[in-house]
Amino acid sequence: MPKEISPDDQLTASRLVALRKARGMTQSRVAGVLGVTFQQIQKYERGLNRIGPDRLSKLAALLEVPISAFFDELAGEHDPGFGLSTLLAPEGAADLVRAYAVIENPDQQREALALVRALARIR
Repeated sequence: MPKEISPDDQLTASRLVALRKARGMTQSRVAGVLGVTFQQIQKYERGLNRIGPDRLSKLAALLEVPISAFFDELAGEHDPGFGLSTLLAPEGAADLVRAYAVIENPDQQREALALVRALARIR
């Protein structure tokens, strides 16, 4: 019987994926820093293996975030379906945010946002 993944482990795992992608890091690079295989990182990112405190501390340092970055959705009253980790999980989402962040011209930012909204058919 497959192991049941707790909602807390799943949120922590999805946050790891989002933070890693936002930093443009590969699973292999993260694995190298932690001294584990990239397959172990895959298990962490799917929530199959729980991340211990020591490794979580190393991950936070590597990703340049406080440890609380892995948990803030757990403590809040946010709908986990719309949390940051969920929004950044799709392929290319973190790249889109990074690209938007380097646009300095406010008019161009508005145009980029209008284009993405039009493509997504949202207001």
